[in-house]
Amino acid sequence: QVQLVESGGGLVQAGDSLRLSCAASGRTGSWYAAGWFRRAPGKERELVSAINWSSSSTYYSDSVKGRFTISRDNARNTVYLQMNSLKPEDTAVYYCAARPQNVGVITTSTEYPYWGQGTQVTVSS
Repeated sequence: QVQLVESGGGLVQAGDSLRLSCAASGRTGSWYAAGWFRRAPGKERELVSAINWSSSSTYYSDSVKGRFTISRDNARNTVYLQMNSLKPEDTAVYYCAARPQNVGVITTSTEYPYWGQGTQVTVSS
């Protein structure tokens, strides 16, 4: 089993920044792909960003490209999402996801077997 714990969410104003963290524990194995998803009220869950094991490949949705940065510290088993220039439309519950023993970038939610509990991000205008 793999446990994922997100932190770093909160209430901020438009234009502010937040950094989300996702700490992994358990049987992550030697490599794992990771992603950040979000679900806004009344909307479907969507992929925000994803990263491969070595950080050599990343993915960003068009809505966050240029504002968000995904990174990871494999020594700490932690994946980060730096969110800058936040907008009210970024308000959502943010979830991290992981797939052990995978070295590539995964952009499909159904391919992630492990999920965190989510952290709320609220951006006021």
